[in-house]
Amino acid sequence: MAKFELKLPKMGESVAEATITSWLKEVGDTIELDEAVLEIATDKVDSEVPSEFEGVLVEKFFNVDDVVQVGEVLAIIETDGDVESTTNTATVVTEVDETEEQAAEQIEQTISIAKETVAPIVSNETRFYSPLVKNIAKAEGISQEDLDAIVGTGKDNRVTKADILNYIDNRGATPVVNNVKTETPVAAKSETAKSKEAVKPVISSGEDEIIEMTRMGKLVAHHMQASIQTSAHVQSFIEADVTNVWNWRKKVKDGFMKREGENLTFTPIFMEAIAKALRDYPMMNISLQGDTIIKKKNINLGMAAALPDGNLIVPVIKNADQLNLVGMTKQVNDLANRARLNQLKPDDVQGGTYTVTNVGTFGSIMGTPIINQPQVGILALGAIRKVPAVIETPEGDFIGIRYKMFLSHSYDHRVVNGALGGMFVKAVSDYLEAWDINREI
Repeated sequence: MAKFELKLPKMGESVAEATITSWLKEVGDTIELDEAVLEIATDKVDSEVPSEFEGVLVEKFFNVDDVVQVGEVLAIIETDGDVESTTNTATVVTEVDETEEQAAEQIEQTISIAKETVAPIVSNETRFYSPLVKNIAKAEGISQEDLDAIVGTGKDNRVTKADILNYIDNRGATPVVNNVKTETPVAAKSETAKSKEAVKPVISSGEDEIIEMTRMGKLVAHHMQASIQTSAHVQSFIEADVTNVWNWRKKVKDGFMKREGENLTFTPIFMEAIAKALRDYPMMNISLQGDTIIKKKNINLGMAAALPDGNLIVPVIKNADQLNLVGMTKQVNDLANRARLNQLKPDDVQGGTYTVTNVGTFGSIMGTPIINQPQVGILALGAIRKVPAVIETPEGDFIGIRYKMFLSHSYDHRVVNGALGGMFVKAVSDYLEAWDINREI
């Protein structure tokens, strides 16, 4: 009997730990190949940890709600079959039975022969291959490049045994694409265990409905409360005339849809203006750690998106200042769509340096958003309204109908003074008001 360690896999460059949300298997349960053993949560995104081997779960090292570091051993799986060693350190199950020396020598010989005949199949951060799939690929002479091109129908687009056998049957013919929708449940950032403060109980009558908060709801509530207790929130408000933006988008959106296949909303336009303003005022793109200010090199914009259950999640547009409007539109639409379908990955919600929330979606004209820690600022976009306004011209002032919106800027007064907070939101407004009505895209 061989014993193997099931470790917490690497899930992205910026993900160092995860919280165990549930064990799908208990000690003594039989585990099939590629079967999920437990569920974990990393910063509002849930994932499953599968087993690379068939066997029996004999030991668990962590309980539900425990925080586990990447690479730590989660459980021990006992199997009675020889399993080929894998070089994949991301999803990982390694042999720990030191008494099976002959089996280890046989595995080393098998690896040596494989290296001489064909380049080994390896998993990576975006694609995991089980030992069964690797063995089939090696036996059939399927290269790494060909295997990477196979459309997977398993969890997180994983290639299953059926997928690779289907590929072999149809090799040389038109590839058969099996569009099986996979969903990645969405959860919230892991909560550190702490003692709960005593609170006065709320008295309810027999007619009241008692609703248990969801896990995400609890974590979001904790995150919001912690932010209020951490940062000295101050707000600045400015009204921006976005008539040029409104008219330009109305003029180009149909042609943009035909050419790019993407819906041009106002969000990427606002994101472009905010990224430019952050480049002008880099001290808004910082974090505070104790008494040390960390000035961020990259401008990564968090974009609050609504989930089907009413909660919010903040996917991140990486290096937003380096994207043109077409690229920004594609990023915004992709992240928003995957958020609605619960298909975001852990890395999609990591690394934000400044956050934007569109309260105008719900009809609000302004708001006082709570800072997304450890950032120092967040901008709320109000609803665009047609309003009468004074228009200044060389011939004199007159009243006209303009499209206007409020920009509500919350910032951390510990490190951002009123001048910087006000100048930043004014810069965003200036970029929007100076929008070129004849701009080519």
